[in-house]
Amino acid sequence: MEMQQIKFYQTGTFTVGNRLLDADQRSVQANMARTNSLNSGHRACQGCGEALGARYAIDAAMRAADNQVIACNATGCLEVFSTPYPETSWQIPWIHSLFGNAAAVATGVAAAMKVKGRKEVRVIAQGGDGGTTDIGFGCLSGMFERNDDVLYICYDNQAYMNTGVQRSSATPPAARTATTMAVGAAPGNAFGQGKNVPEIAMAHGIPYVATASVAYLRDLEEKVSRAMTARGARYIHILVPCPLGWGAAPHDTIRLARLAVETGLFPLFEAEHGEVTHSTPIRRRVPVEEYLKPQKRFAHLFGKTEAVDTIARIQAMADRNIRKYRLVDERRHG
Repeated sequence: MEMQQIKFYQTGTFTVGNRLLDADQRSVQANMARTNSLNSGHRACQGCGEALGARYAIDAAMRAADNQVIACNATGCLEVFSTPYPETSWQIPWIHSLFGNAAAVATGVAAAMKVKGRKEVRVIAQGGDGGTTDIGFGCLSGMFERNDDVLYICYDNQAYMNTGVQRSSATPPAARTATTMAVGAAPGNAFGQGKNVPEIAMAHGIPYVATASVAYLRDLEEKVSRAMTARGARYIHILVPCPLGWGAAPHDTIRLARLAVETGLFPLFEAEHGEVTHSTPIRRRVPVEEYLKPQKRFAHLFGKTEAVDTIARIQAMADRNIRKYRLVDERRHG
């Protein structure tokens, strides 16, 4: 399935959008008519990937739904930096839920809109990986199982960042967090744990599931727009690097998001009713070391004695994703 009418091959730049195109060909973010749903003035850290992801996703959703969107936001980084009471950076109808019930609250809002006959109003639930893969997982699974008419967006920065960088079930193996210290015989987060929520969502057979990255703006906007055209339960999982928690430079946010895709560690794909319908090919395949080295959470892998075996296990994870989602043309990269 071809997604983009226009392809951008960027080299040496991480610029997103293109104002030189005709208005109908521009990305939402490159269009002066975007809604700026998450406005400036919020208190996100410098280089925050979650702030970018939320702005990209909700602006795209607003355009797709003719500005008829209500968002329910789980407790977490996004809620903390965007709405320090009594201030807010949101310029849409927005509700703060508990940490673990954003999906349930959104389901209630969708039901209320249905009763009122407001079918044009679309409902989005959003939260971080902690509120999605851990604390809110039961409510999320219930929303999927009932096929409630809600788009749930997870902004995955791979740990509980606003409470001090504790491990979540989305934290990758070997990563150092406050609760998976880089000490002992197997430093960092353990292998063989965690959840792959996009695949769990697919197992529920819901109408639409996708993964996206802040480094691939047009792909992200396209997937959000497509999700907004469908009815029933939908799920989009967006990788959003966290400079503070990952121990990376703020200016490397987009670079790291792109490297996660190019290594195969974060595959970009779409699925409908439990079947993968499209995956985004990797144009420049790179070894996982290029992604791991700029992050201090993996610094213990590159000490005086390089953790060759651990790096090889991470590379094997990337290779498995590449085979599973057919991300590379082996005849070309062979």
